[in-house]
Amino acid sequence: MVTGSFVVVFPSVFAKNKQSALISNIKKVLKIQGQQFGQIAKDDDLIIIDANDPVFASSAINLLFGIEMVSIAHRVENKFDVVVSEIAKIGSNLLLRGDRFFIQVEGESSGYLPKDVEVAATAALIERVSGTDCKPGTKEKHDKMIYCFLTKKNSYVSIFNDKGHGGVPYNSQGQKVMCCIYDELSAVSCLESIKQGFDVRIAVCYSNESNLLELVKIINRILPRILISNVNLDFFAMPTKDSGKSQQLKIRAATEIVCIIAKRDKIQRVSLPLSPLVYPIWFIDQNIQIVEKSNLVPWLALSGIDDEIINTAREIGLGKYLHRIEKLSLVKFSKNVLGTREITNKALRSRKTVTVKVGPNNIHDMLDGLKH
Repeated sequence: MVTGSFVVVFPSVFAKNKQSALISNIKKVLKIQGQQFGQIAKDDDLIIIDANDPVFASSAINLLFGIEMVSIAHRVENKFDVVVSEIAKIGSNLLLRGDRFFIQVEGESSGYLPKDVEVAATAALIERVSGTDCKPGTKEKHDKMIYCFLTKKNSYVSIFNDKGHGGVPYNSQGQKVMCCIYDELSAVSCLESIKQGFDVRIAVCYSNESNLLELVKIINRILPRILISNVNLDFFAMPTKDSGKSQQLKIRAATEIVCIIAKRDKIQRVSLPLSPLVYPIWFIDQNIQIVEKSNLVPWLALSGIDDEIINTAREIGLGKYLHRIEKLSLVKFSKNVLGTREITNKALRSRKTVTVKVGPNNIHDMLDGLKH
């Protein structure tokens, strides 16, 4: 058995039956991010990656959905004395003077309970760090947690843990969906479509240069999660004022535009970035009807989501825009707003398609592509 440090991926509860898709996505994201790796194998429900640089590899992997947690861990045999010794050894290297520690062991065991390992490893670690003022804490109150997971054959003692983003693996549905990004909530909706296992095609509707720059920065956060080296983006200029009426017209026009692009590219589903928690149901129905009249299938990625919208926004670095998402619920909509044909036609005439090679220069590539 090869020991040493590995990247350990804990699939989310809804991805455990989609491990093949998750492994495929892990290989793709590591290649796109330029990370070298050896064998990728399954160990019970875990996915184990032998990466040249576990720190950078774990960071790249945690861009993906379908993951509960990513860990950098030492692997040793699942034998009581071996596991206890390894936890004490790693714990003594991780603790700083005065730290309170907590040892948590989960998974399978034969001939002993995980709780037995916790008790024995805690005693062994106390002995190792005597004289450093380090003491056992509790699950609720500690400075460092030493986490160990047991499979049938092996144990993985974590050096570092990073919480995953849940959901299911990218394109595990085997379906493509058309998304339009024109504000922060529509960006979250696109991200939710990815999180729900769709392959997304993105159109962008912007009102002015300042708005374009903000949207490009937001899209830069989404692109690494679309596991394609070269991504095609359609940009549409749609000048509108910052008011409830203009917002209403903009959304309907954007729905008309993505329907046209979806039909052109033979994409059957259109993701509508509309939530009944934010928009009136009659307005959502209007947009659904636009999609259905185009013989396409509407998809409401945000239909069953509540405060998780805010958490998802934080995931893609939209923390500073959260107040805008919250303000959307205050916008008043009117059933007497005029048609959008003129706005839609002008936007369609402005269309520019930009191909972005996903990497560190995404923002510059998008902006430069629009200038040519």
